[in-house]
Amino acid sequence: MTTWPADPVLDRAALRRLYGCFPSGVVAVCAQGPDGPVGLAASSFTSVSIDPPLVSFCIQDTSTTWPKLADLPRLGVSVLGSAHSAACLQLSRKEGDRFAGLATTTTADGAVFVDGSPAQLDCSVEQLVPAGDHRIVLLRVHAARALPEGEPLVFHASAFRELVRVA
Repeated sequence: MTTWPADPVLDRAALRRLYGCFPSGVVAVCAQGPDGPVGLAASSFTSVSIDPPLVSFCIQDTSTTWPKLADLPRLGVSVLGSAHSAACLQLSRKEGDRFAGLATTTTADGAVFVDGSPAQLDCSVEQLVPAGDHRIVLLRVHAARALPEGEPLVFHASAFRELVRVA
């Protein structure tokens, strides 16, 4: 058993290891921009409220993709499935066409969804909240659909993982 106090060093590497102890789902946040689809992957997605329907994710202040999405009228949030690890890596690229070969569906309002994702939420930006070197992006959900039999993509300890059912 480890005794308290823990290691007092909280540098970037230590914090990444610490944060990596908590598994999270991964979402794609995508929309149709003036020059084509724009999107990113985020592992900080969470539900916030049922009434009104709100969800959130966090984005680094240094993101070059978020400014292209922030003012668009609708954002598609796709909860990525276990078969989407390649799509997640593609949407995380710094350069190149993030949508090359990626099957998507676009709504009339411009939300872009990754096909085959277990859940899809049609959202708009409700509020941005400064949080250290990130922004918490609060989204209002306008429409959604779920395929709960689909297995989610899980990110844990800097790797994609699969869920295993117990009992």
